[in-house]
Amino acid sequence: MGCNEVFLGDVVDLTSGGTPSKRNPEYWGGDIPWVSAKSMDADQLNGSLQYITEAGLHAGSKLAPSGSILILTRGSGLFSRIPVIWMDSPAAFNQDVKCLVAKDPADARFIYHWLASQRDKISKQLDVTGIGAGKINTDQLLAMRVFWPDRQTRCQISALADPFEAKLVLNRQTNDYLLELVRVEFDRRFGAETPTTNLGNVMAISTHSLKPSACTGEIWEHYSIPAFDDNRRPVFEPADNIKSNKYAIDNDCILISKLNPSIKRLWLPCCTLERSVCSTEFIVYKPKRPEHKSFYYAAIDSPSFTDFLLAHVAGSTGSRQRTHPKATLNYPMPNPSVEDIEGFCEFADPIIARWQLNEQGSAQLERLRDVLLPKLMSGEIDVSRINATRLNNHLSDC
Repeated sequence: MGCNEVFLGDVVDLTSGGTPSKRNPEYWGGDIPWVSAKSMDADQLNGSLQYITEAGLHAGSKLAPSGSILILTRGSGLFSRIPVIWMDSPAAFNQDVKCLVAKDPADARFIYHWLASQRDKISKQLDVTGIGAGKINTDQLLAMRVFWPDRQTRCQISALADPFEAKLVLNRQTNDYLLELVRVEFDRRFGAETPTTNLGNVMAISTHSLKPSACTGEIWEHYSIPAFDDNRRPVFEPADNIKSNKYAIDNDCILISKLNPSIKRLWLPCCTLERSVCSTEFIVYKPKRPEHKSFYYAAIDSPSFTDFLLAHVAGSTGSRQRTHPKATLNYPMPNPSVEDIEGFCEFADPIIARWQLNEQGSAQLERLRDVLLPKLMSGEIDVSRINATRLNNHLSDC
């Protein structure tokens, strides 16, 4: 091992979580967040958190302290991206998640950024469980060699990496707020008294299928279920890497997953390539009046549409249930006057356009981060040669 390297296990302590008995209601419904694979995106916790009580914590779970790192070590989601999450506040976690606590708190952010930069390397070492889920061998994880320069350099690297994280968090919070504005305004304008019509009268379902693998040498824009679950951004990949047929899409489409509709996957494509496709696990809606797309997006973003999807599923298990696409054409879609729809679109269109610009900025930022950080964390780039002021100015534009 090089003189500037340590084993990960030398600088962190690792603990495993657990699940309190679901049969005991005294363990659930408290105020302690409880993290599982379902509640972990690539670099943040999502809205699928459950909560346990103090009794539940002491009856089988563990608490990750503020300033620790959670990493998912078992689950099918590992095949798309390794979730590595910094904990700003304490939370409990289950047995599929591991908590890493820096032995020296001053190194915690450096270790977090280093671990996040190693996602690709870790994914190549995944084991497979008996049920086909991914699994990280924790012994191998702790045996990974960490580039470990002097304390000053570690602090400099963290100081360069932290603004990436802060800007991405700000963009994410801004976009959550923008979409909530659209939801609230839709609910304010169109209540229970609004006339309805069958969804099929205002939108069609497109099933135009393409075979990407026949187009060797081309780069296609791919909206997949794993890409949505990872960071809600499409993947740009060689067409011959996309093995199965996909649906053709464009910027007039609205996508919603028919797979496991209890997990809402609603997507407004912002296609930048002519060759853009999505998984056949999505229902592809095309408004008959594309200029009203914002209105129809808000309509199917509603809880009542999710309830309708759940009422029209097939499949015996929660993990493989699918909604019948044709059944959704009978959904009672709000159908106010054209003037009211256009009035709503005048409000919502610029908000959604701003949201899409923020998403594009975040995608650009993530690409820069994913190129720069591994080089910093390996010592390939000398941190002293980076102009932090210019970098921060660039981040502010994303």
